[in-house]
Amino acid sequence: MNIIIMGAGEVGTHLATMLSKEYHDVTVIDPDAQKLEELSAAADVVTIEGSATSISVLNEANAKRSDLLIAVSTSEEANIVGAAVAKRLGVKKAIARIDRYELLENNNKEIFLNLGIDSLIYPEKLAAQEVITLLDQTNSTEFVSFSDGMLSLLVIKLDEESPLLGKTLQQCTPNVANLDYRAVAISREGSTIIPRATDVFELGDMVYVIANRNGVKDVEEHSGKRNFEVNNLMILGGSRIAVHVASALEEKMNVKIIEENRERSMVLSEKFQNVLVINGDGRNTDLLIEEGLPYMDAFVAVTGDSETNILSCLVAKRLGVRRTIAEIENINYIRLAESMDIDTVINKKLITASRIFRYTMNTDVSSIKCLTGTEAEVLEFVVKPGAPVTRGTLKQVAFPNDAIVGGVVRGDYSYIVKGDSELKAYDRVVVFALPSAINKIGKFFN
Repeated sequence: MNIIIMGAGEVGTHLATMLSKEYHDVTVIDPDAQKLEELSAAADVVTIEGSATSISVLNEANAKRSDLLIAVSTSEEANIVGAAVAKRLGVKKAIARIDRYELLENNNKEIFLNLGIDSLIYPEKLAAQEVITLLDQTNSTEFVSFSDGMLSLLVIKLDEESPLLGKTLQQCTPNVANLDYRAVAISREGSTIIPRATDVFELGDMVYVIANRNGVKDVEEHSGKRNFEVNNLMILGGSRIAVHVASALEEKMNVKIIEENRERSMVLSEKFQNVLVINGDGRNTDLLIEEGLPYMDAFVAVTGDSETNILSCLVAKRLGVRRTIAEIENINYIRLAESMDIDTVINKKLITASRIFRYTMNTDVSSIKCLTGTEAEVLEFVVKPGAPVTRGTLKQVAFPNDAIVGGVVRGDYSYIVKGDSELKAYDRVVVFALPSAINKIGKFFN
């Protein structure tokens, strides 16, 4: 595909790097020459210095022959204008990043559709939805639901108490005839492994498991990771992510927000009826203890400062908080944080990339998730009639070794896939894929 990315900030740079690896023709527009120079050194992309709201710049980027424009600059107004202008010039599909939730309300969305903008992306709302899911699924460090929960991806971090340590995959799943779950990958010391029967689980492994509804309970039992209810929640930082999380949960649990800025604290205290807002420095451990951190079920750090979020989560863990979630925007810190005693890391760039990435696939993809602790992705395909994957078992169709079909939803039933499984037209299929497999797997389902 010919793709134009507007904005060479963190999100734009991440998308450009990822999409260039998928052999798309990527052009990045930004007024900052230094950012473009750094991006050119890191990725195989074309760069244009200027504003994507400029018709001449968009013409230089060959907008009329482009398949997709992704407007992800730091300016919401520029993103909207740039996407609308590009669509008028002939871009087939235009996506704009926004910073205000009100623009997503149904009556307002019509305005942008009339402007030609196909989709609006609000990273803070997407991140908040992920936090809410993780507070509900406390047995997993990452959780993705497919086909209304008929299949799920869970990520289990193996600690010293895990009963899986030292066991092979075969020992952990002896009844392969009637599987309700399947380990599809292991992330270990920066590498991702597609596991085989003889692979042994080790301390610190992040194990990626596809499960149907029955299998989720089995995973809990065999991994020793039990789901528990969160009744008391402390949020560090009064960011937009914090506001969305608190708004969604204030009727379900006791929520407390710690915000350093006094004016922001006043605004938040007036916004909520059932949320206690404390003005104070969350880096002050004595303050956190005084405000009841040891008695919290969960602690979410979303200050916008990665170091503060990491350190405060470590404090929360040492004080006995069972569930900690840290927002980390510096991708280089993610593996460091996961090697520490932090339950879950969220990253807006990866969350945003997941939502946008499916627009770049040549095959119809129902959903896609760029996973936090690995470069791999998990995708949901719908099998087309006559697709190559329907012409035999998975072994017979030579499905790529660097990808694995985890589960299938067929009608009202879901089941876990094995090598001798056969897929049929209109099956909804969940696939775990390493980066090297992304370009290869689509043709199997078309």
